[in-house]
Amino acid sequence: MLTVERLRADHADALLAFEQENRAYFARSVPDRGDAYFAGFADRHRALLAEQETGVCHFHVVLAEPGDLVGRVNLVDVADGTAELGYRVGERAAGQGVATAAVEQVCHLAATGYGLVALTAMATLDNPASRTVLARTGFTVVGEVRVGGRAGLRYQRRLVG
Repeated sequence: MLTVERLRADHADALLAFEQENRAYFARSVPDRGDAYFAGFADRHRALLAEQETGVCHFHVVLAEPGDLVGRVNLVDVADGTAELGYRVGERAAGQGVATAAVEQVCHLAATGYGLVALTAMATLDNPASRTVLARTGFTVVGEVRVGGRAGLRYQRRLVG
């Protein structure tokens, strides 16, 4: 069973460990966060929490039983009832439906808890797993984009409260 929780201060250590453990895995399909991200993680985490308090972003961690952090799902650039969805699932949980379930939970929360009416997302062409998650969760392709220098697709999903 998966639980999606809003990011809190006490998630910092588990989130850093998750990002470090999966750094090479993530870099295969999305641009690497760089050494500065890890060196300044504590400050970055505090900044994310402050940003979340303003309502401009909603950050979430994905926990598996018994509370093991296996992913994250974020809603950023909240404005005019829309936000950009981003997510990542660690290598140990990949291919088990975690991303699909977590994205569905956050889409529901976006509509019912945050009052959003639409979400956008992007996935690179060389990341078929991410494109599959978006298709399974009701996102449709609305255009082409470049993501960190890689060709990709832009998606959109309308939300129902």
